[in-house]
Amino acid sequence: MSMSTERVAGETGAGHEGGTDEVRIPGRWSTVLRTMLRQRRVVVGIVVLLLLTAVAWIGPAISPWTFEERDYANFLQPPSPEHWLGTDNTGRDVFTITMVGLQKSIIIGLLVAVISTLVAAVVGSFAGYFLGVTDKALMWITDLALVLPSFLILAILFPWIRGSNWLLFVLLLAAFMWMITAKMVRGMTISLKEREYVLAARYMGVPAWKIIFRHILPNMSSLLIVDATMNVSSAIIAETSLSYFGFGVQPPDVSLGSLIAIGARQAITHPWTFVFCTGLLVVLVLAVNLIGDGLRDALDPQSKSRRA
Repeated sequence: MSMSTERVAGETGAGHEGGTDEVRIPGRWSTVLRTMLRQRRVVVGIVVLLLLTAVAWIGPAISPWTFEERDYANFLQPPSPEHWLGTDNTGRDVFTITMVGLQKSIIIGLLVAVISTLVAAVVGSFAGYFLGVTDKALMWITDLALVLPSFLILAILFPWIRGSNWLLFVLLLAAFMWMITAKMVRGMTISLKEREYVLAARYMGVPAWKIIFRHILPNMSSLLIVDATMNVSSAIIAETSLSYFGFGVQPPDVSLGSLIAIGARQAITHPWTFVFCTGLLVVLVLAVNLIGDGLRDALDPQSKSRRA
């Protein structure tokens, strides 16, 4: 098939949906943005998230103590002008290590959300488009991953990943967070593949993978964006749960989850080692959820906020 034919196919698809999207996407997303910003909870969530991100990266730079530095004269000391949030049982500055842990939790949440959403999009769209053997194979893998106890699997694999880069832990988390979204994407793909612009592109010989990535997935961007946003908080909570039992981010790296796991052992006697990192975790997850809920309502034409 010549390049000109493919171009015509693309333009034919655009005539029904793609071209409309090229004209209306900016207007649509500006409407979504205005709808979101009319919701006080969304504004609060965005402001809090931006503040947390800024503090996480600026805090260690302005702190008088570095991440590796220890004050051997002050173990488990309460907050003071010298140590803003106190010290832990090894003499580390709690403010500095908490900010570094906040950085790692934000990065883990974003990476897991993006990876799991991409996997769900690819698996669900290919299963829904091709159906038949492809659908059965991909959905069998999806159902298998759904019934496997993710916490138990990660605990079993932990001895093999202990001491490895934390990015491997991110991949393992993402491996158990894509299945439900993949099933939703599959259902939407089955519906979208019968649209006129998809049929026109198919009849003119456009490869299936191009149809999927050029026409089908862009038309379910709302679902994917909301899913990725909500997966950020889910990933952070999952990492915290695993770290509490010793299966999360390992030293010398830290995250809010690993800091909470350490601080929980002395939360009663030395609460500053536990309270600050726990409070930041709650605020971070709440901010992300506020943004995700507002985005979902803004993209849902049936929601009260959208109708208003």
